[in-house]
Amino acid sequence: MMTAQTAAIRSRDSTALVMAQSDRASTASWIAVIAGMIGAFMAILNIQITNASLLEIEGGIGTGVDNGAWISTSYLIGEIVVIPLTDYLSRVFSFRRFMLANAVLFPIFSAACAFARDLGSMILLRGLQGFVGGVLIPMAFTMVLTKLPKSQQAFGLSLFALSVTFAPAIGPTIGGFLTENYGWQTVFFVNTPPSMVMVVALYFTLEKRPMQLSLLREGDWAGIGTMAIGLAALQTALEEGNKDDWFQSPFILKLALTAAGFLSAFIIIELKVDKPLVQLRLLRRRNFCIGIIVNVLVGVALFGTVYVLPQYLGQVQRYNAEQIGLVLAWTGLPQLIIIPFVPSLMTRLDVRLVGFIGITIFAASCFMNIHLSLDSAGDEFFVPNLVRAIGQALVLTPITVITTTGIGPSEAGAASGLSNMLRNLGGAVGTAALGTLLTKREQFHSNLIGQSVTLSRDEVRARINDLTQYFLAHGVTDPAIAQHKAIAAIGAIVHRQALILGFSDTFAVIGTVLCLAAVALPFAKKIRLT
Repeated sequence: MMTAQTAAIRSRDSTALVMAQSDRASTASWIAVIAGMIGAFMAILNIQITNASLLEIEGGIGTGVDNGAWISTSYLIGEIVVIPLTDYLSRVFSFRRFMLANAVLFPIFSAACAFARDLGSMILLRGLQGFVGGVLIPMAFTMVLTKLPKSQQAFGLSLFALSVTFAPAIGPTIGGFLTENYGWQTVFFVNTPPSMVMVVALYFTLEKRPMQLSLLREGDWAGIGTMAIGLAALQTALEEGNKDDWFQSPFILKLALTAAGFLSAFIIIELKVDKPLVQLRLLRRRNFCIGIIVNVLVGVALFGTVYVLPQYLGQVQRYNAEQIGLVLAWTGLPQLIIIPFVPSLMTRLDVRLVGFIGITIFAASCFMNIHLSLDSAGDEFFVPNLVRAIGQALVLTPITVITTTGIGPSEAGAASGLSNMLRNLGGAVGTAALGTLLTKREQFHSNLIGQSVTLSRDEVRARINDLTQYFLAHGVTDPAIAQHKAIAAIGAIVHRQALILGFSDTFAVIGTVLCLAAVALPFAKKIRLT
């Protein structure tokens, strides 16, 4: 017969067993989380893998460079509009149905892009691909917060960080290789095999829940409308602004006014309605607010470096897509090794300190590129890229842990949508600002150099004469044409040197932005991981 003491011991052991099991996610939960990470990785990868092949895609569908930019812009518009909508739509149609539907549609729209034969159809398909792909990013984040216990969330968030940082770094490598060797169409089929794995895994691991179509009647439709119009106008203005000289263009001016008006209305609506689409009130929480600020600044640097370095290698060093990808590969590959160890590091050190160290190392890698010259080519970027990889590996996981501290499962979707939307906005604003900065600084340095390269200087006249003789000795028979070519060649040298200095200044600004992020991070509350 069981004594009272024995019963008490067994009861205590059973309780301890249940508590221990609650601290570990089930295998099915981990499979679902990893499948979600595949989706987030592919959605983020798709931006850079397509950008690396943009010139070839433009040629394939018979459009020019200016119009071809809409191939990327349409994807980004679809993505940034749907991210804050994801939490609401996943509650309406159920998390499982909504996730599976978008996981299926993403590779379908991607493959359809390979068969587009004109700009209009390509823009439409890319927009739809961005819309369904954008869903996969916050939902992967949400799964970490809802399916994993607190003790395992740090590792789950490190997987998400790997998706966010590794995908942009490896995208140009994959895109360049496929385009150069197999044609631009192949970049749109990359998503198919991983997406099939993702769909199967999600189908068998996500719990079935009923739809809540009644939520459609309670939807914050005024917020949805103002947000969609405002974000679409803002994203378009940011993508097209530098090309069209910003507010000198009536089109960009109208977009800016539209964005300002609708987003202002959106913020007012969200702060007043009982059931807002986006929980802006979460920003009242200290760690969430500081985490978002740091996340936005780091987003500027993450997207900015992926934008600036390929531009430098293409414009100054004349690298093709595959060569650019090989240079950038060393920014991504080390992160595969480092990021899995970050959660363990955060249990030994203050999470804020780990993030601070990562941001500082990331900033140092940018400052290593502020003395560019004509000799700064692929091999010269090996060490800065390696340093950058180490820094990036230590950045996003601590920031995300700080941001999500105190966020319960019921708030996970709202926090995920707001966090990912603002990071993407930071990247979009940062990329647009850096593109404008590069243009302005190139003009500034060109004017400075041009003041010294004048016909009044003996060495300039001597150089023109040497180049004239060179062209006459290499097939040019008219001395006037040879002299014109000589002057043009000197102009190209001046432009190239000014461009190099402009890129140096741009890297300095990115490093400064990261320094601001590093200063802001210690203001978050200290948290302890066990």
